[in-house]
Amino acid sequence: MKKTYHGSCHCGAVKFEADIDFSQGTNKCNCSICTKTRNWNVIVKPEDFRLVSGEDAVSDYQFGSMQGHHLFCKTCGVRSFERGYVEQIGGHYVSIKVASLDDVEPAELIDSPVRHANGRDNAWWEAPKETRHL
Repeated sequence: MKKTYHGSCHCGAVKFEADIDFSQGTNKCNCSICTKTRNWNVIVKPEDFRLVSGEDAVSDYQFGSMQGHHLFCKTCGVRSFERGYVEQIGGHYVSIKVASLDDVEPAELIDSPVRHANGRDNAWWEAPKETRHL
């Protein structure tokens, strides 16, 4: 069941709310950017995401296939969410970094299934052999 959560960057310039169903699972990946930023995310459709403030405070970083917009606060550098388009996951998406959610309960994250992607080897739909470090 979807529930509305609120999130922000560290300095508070970027604020958002999103309707999330944690029973559908969260994601971790071993690709270069996810590994370096310790990314743990939940994917929602764009209609379930609302940027409340900070559109002008967000900067964009893209690399590789340019499918994802890796957004971050220009002031504090925190990556609260990203946007992109990947056909295999249903097209347009918003990836919310669970650590940026201000009102999620630890039990909700603990109970949420975690999917692992092997981005390092471009085997995105397979789990890597080792995931304990992600």
